[in-house]
Amino acid sequence: MHLFTKFKEFLKALFFYKSALVGLILLLCLTGFAVYTVYSYPYDKAVKDWRAGEKTWIDNPRYALPEWITMFTGGNPPKTIILSTYMKTRDVKKIIVPYSENLSYIRIDISFDYNYDDYPSEINIFFNATYKEINPTIDITWIKPDGENITLKTMLVKKEDRYYISADLDTKDLLSKIVKEKFGLNETPYILPEKYLFSPLTKDVLEPHKVNVLQGRYTLRITGTLYEKNSDLDVKLVVYGKIYGWAGTDHLRRPLSIAIMWGTPIALSFGVIAAVTIGILQMIIAAISAWFGGGVDELIQRITEVNLILPFFPLLLMISTFYKFNIWVLLIVVIALSIFGAGVKNYRALFLQLKEFPYVEAALAYGAGNARIIFRYLIPKIFPLLIPSIVLSVSDFVFLEAALAVLGLGDPDAPTWGKIINDALNDGALYKGLYYWVLEPSALLVLTAISFALIGFTLEKIFNPRLREM
Repeated sequence: MHLFTKFKEFLKALFFYKSALVGLILLLCLTGFAVYTVYSYPYDKAVKDWRAGEKTWIDNPRYALPEWITMFTGGNPPKTIILSTYMKTRDVKKIIVPYSENLSYIRIDISFDYNYDDYPSEINIFFNATYKEINPTIDITWIKPDGENITLKTMLVKKEDRYYISADLDTKDLLSKIVKEKFGLNETPYILPEKYLFSPLTKDVLEPHKVNVLQGRYTLRITGTLYEKNSDLDVKLVVYGKIYGWAGTDHLRRPLSIAIMWGTPIALSFGVIAAVTIGILQMIIAAISAWFGGGVDELIQRITEVNLILPFFPLLLMISTFYKFNIWVLLIVVIALSIFGAGVKNYRALFLQLKEFPYVEAALAYGAGNARIIFRYLIPKIFPLLIPSIVLSVSDFVFLEAALAVLGLGDPDAPTWGKIINDALNDGALYKGLYYWVLEPSALLVLTAISFALIGFTLEKIFNPRLREM
């Protein structure tokens, strides 16, 4: 009951400060998100998905904005449309008509409604052909809602093939020639395929910044010939949007939500473990130094002074450059470099005063051993002062891990907030205007720092009464 009463009084004092309440709410939200991530998305799967190449995420748009961005920008930006002959839907029709024993005619119509305010970011077609020796031959036709038909390409299809409409140079040349002839131009204009294919054939297609989307029902028609018995052809059309999910995508089409989610438990666990371990070890070392004195004290103080002279961050950078650690080995290195920090000297000064108190002399008279005096009579008296220090230093270690990752010196496999920022800077995200890519992890880092700072400053006022008047 005595402990319960003390805890109740502590909570009452804590919630007296509104800043502590705000910090606690933020911390509970981050902690809840971290717990949800751990239980809903296994770490091994997250690492595998994050390390996967672009082939794994080929159906996702590249550099897609998060969907919540429309709350601020308005409009109806395009979302990704995926249709294939593997789907059982009336929007996809596939007909194979035999000509002879080996020869067959194939026709595939893939139709979809496009009612968005902007052009898609890309258009790709993926093929999966079944044959032994002779490749199927196909014609690819694009049919607009206004009835315009464009035969984009004639091609031999391999067993696993693809046609990147937006990147195909022959397709760009074809569409540019159509526009040149239509409007009698002297020079061949540069035409983006996704703009031409989703616009009416007017002079608006010549304006690079003008958007004139032709809304309605589009059809991709594939006609061709199968030259062998039991030959077949399956097709998947991907019309890539410009928004995706709640976090967007990066240069490899990966959902940023993977690293946003797992960055939370990694950052919190890294910061809390480092802060608690270093704070407790520094206090124990300081207590040993103050209690034993003599050669033990001299040795500990000299090690501490040497460690304080060495520049911590450059030393950590050097170690991380030569040795690539995973996130937990990096945590051990950080702890090892920090345990003989300034806290040892600060706590030692307090312990030197405590060891002269009468109750310590009484404990010695009753025959208490060194370990009992250190852990039963010295450390518990100073421990309340350690709690605010630990809470305030958590965000320091969270930022330390993120800083190493931003510099490319963190765990290369771990999906973390710092890794997101590192990828964004390497790909020129800010130069390209992809601010969400940097702002999302940065905002979470700031919220983490604010939550621990608000709680830490309040705890300092509670455990150090002299600060309450400030």
